[in-house]
Amino acid sequence: MDVLVVGANGQVGKLLVNMLRDSQEHTVKARVRKEEQAEAFRKMEVEVAVACLEQSVEDIAQAARGCNAIVFTAGSGRSTGYDKTLLIYLDGAVKTIEAAEKVGIKRFIMVSAIQAHRRENWHEKMLPYYAAKYYADKMLEQTELTYTIIRPGGLLSEPGTGMITAASDIRSGKIPREDVARTIIQCLTEENTYYQSFDLVSGDVPIEKALKVL
Repeated sequence: MDVLVVGANGQVGKLLVNMLRDSQEHTVKARVRKEEQAEAFRKMEVEVAVACLEQSVEDIAQAARGCNAIVFTAGSGRSTGYDKTLLIYLDGAVKTIEAAEKVGIKRFIMVSAIQAHRRENWHEKMLPYYAAKYYADKMLEQTELTYTIIRPGGLLSEPGTGMITAASDIRSGKIPREDVARTIIQCLTEENTYYQSFDLVSGDVPIEKALKVL
């Protein structure tokens, strides 16, 4: 697949771009919001599109042209306020969904957050973030896109193990970002993950096997 990674400059995004660049099965385009971010990817010989998620749907659609899959893993950053939480995690995600529809891209993978689908389990200090994730996920589920929504647990910087637990309702847990990126790549063509939403944490089952028994 020709994959657009939205949020390529984030920690999961960078890992994902590197893995896709080295893949024999996929090609990758990195979507970033600043020209200075783009330069680093060009040095890696990765195709880049510069488009801010606060721009128009057409701007985002232009960045997506030539691709046939989108992975949304963008974030607003820890230092921003609730306004950016709303504009990136919700409106930016929805505009990316609309952009996919506009250019005829069917495959869409959303990186959400563990238990985003269960209001009663949202972390009290992160309610606006979880609300944004919840409604962006809901909007995606109502489209005709071939979606997968991955809700990872607490993200770790340690090396991945390739072993996960994936299920519709996991209350808590953590997972290395590397394993999240590996799971995303496996989901791209794993038909058992199509039209599926699931929580994702570290576990004792290989990624490929875990996704086949969701």
